[in-house]
Amino acid sequence: MSLLSAFKIEAHRWCQGRSFFTSLHLQQYGLSEIMVKRTQGYKTGQIRIENQKKILQAAEIEFAKSGFNGASMMSIAKRAGIPRPNLHYYFANKQELYSRILMDILTLWDEVFDKFTADDDPVDAIGAYIRAKVMYSKTNPLASKIFANEMIHGAPHLTEYLNHDYRQWLHQKSAVIQAWIDQGKMDPVDPFYLIFLIWGSTQHYADFSVQVTAVIGKKSLSDQDFDQIADNLTHIILKGCGIKQKEVLFKR
Repeated sequence: MSLLSAFKIEAHRWCQGRSFFTSLHLQQYGLSEIMVKRTQGYKTGQIRIENQKKILQAAEIEFAKSGFNGASMMSIAKRAGIPRPNLHYYFANKQELYSRILMDILTLWDEVFDKFTADDDPVDAIGAYIRAKVMYSKTNPLASKIFANEMIHGAPHLTEYLNHDYRQWLHQKSAVIQAWIDQGKMDPVDPFYLIFLIWGSTQHYADFSVQVTAVIGKKSLSDQDFDQIADNLTHIILKGCGIKQKEVLFKR
């Protein structure tokens, strides 16, 4: 980079956001108004991303605490620290925001399993999926509770998706498990029930965390606890599928 180019860039950075930076200055330093507009657009884009993140985080808390019917756009805006009119700039209504939360949850949960094929080793694939789901219960417990609450109430906002797109996705993943069975890599278990078992056993530590911590006498589960949960569930489930694995020592 030439010295002149470097100077132009620094001049551009110094002048960003200064109202007195006119077209004359732009011409003097060889910069175009387009460059400044692009920079301003980048800043606007970053602000939009940050605000949307705040809104989604606030919405997760409100929906987990009060459910869809109990949460309000006002309470979400207040928690996010954003004026309510501004909230509608990002999400037209509560339904749109809630749907975004639900789809983000499903995308997060399914992305690990999406990568597996019939050519993969079920020891690694199923083990990775179990561990990922357990860790989501650690890092995203509110998401799990929102989804569980939606299911308990009959999935009124997900019925169409579950009956079409998600059913198709589940059949595709079940076909992968069936391929492992056909190849003799695991016992002939029902792929659907195996997936349901993984879902229920891993999400339990988010949905029923109060029960779990009360029984084992802890205020909260530690990182080590979640590692042990993942190890134990992996051992139990893989052994139940007739899949041999490396020996793991289990300690509390």
